[in-house]
Amino acid sequence: MFRKRVALVVVAGMLGLAGCTAEEGTGVAGPTDAVVTASTAVSPSASPSSSPSPASPSSSPGPTPVPVTGPDQVLVSMVVTGGFAGVHKEVTLRGDRTAHATGKGERSVHRVDATEFTEVRTLLGDPALDDVSDFTKNMQAADLFQYTLRFDGRTVMTDRSVDEPALDRLIDALSEWLPER
Repeated sequence: MFRKRVALVVVAGMLGLAGCTAEEGTGVAGPTDAVVTASTAVSPSASPSSSPSPASPSSSPGPTPVPVTGPDQVLVSMVVTGGFAGVHKEVTLRGDRTAHATGKGERSVHRVDATEFTEVRTLLGDPALDDVSDFTKNMQAADLFQYTLRFDGRTVMTDRSVDEPALDRLIDALSEWLPER
């Protein structure tokens, strides 16, 4: 009943904007009535299915950055191998905000700014990572890159052939510190 009334109010309002009036006996109110009805239909007390307020207990908080316990803590490491050229690159993010990278025998250390550091820690705290499989690989593809990530006591291996948005965001963030070659 409530939805029919709202639909009628919308139709009546549109007719009123177009300069038309409803015919007698159709059940559609005129433009003046539509304004009054619309204002009561929108009130939170008129609908039991009104949307919850942002402070309601049903709203879930976003991911929380993983804690840092010390400068020597390894938050996450990623090894990228494979591809047509036989790539082997590594990156490790430590608690002292440094990213240690290796590739083709070259080593580098990047000082990670506070914003990027918090971003990666937040990606690591994403509850969606708990649902990511430890092993996803397309056995039919021979030249895909293989990604091995270690974080939170887990080892996750993927070739990114399966859509895993939380894992993909983490891989993309860590790839920023990998060597070019």
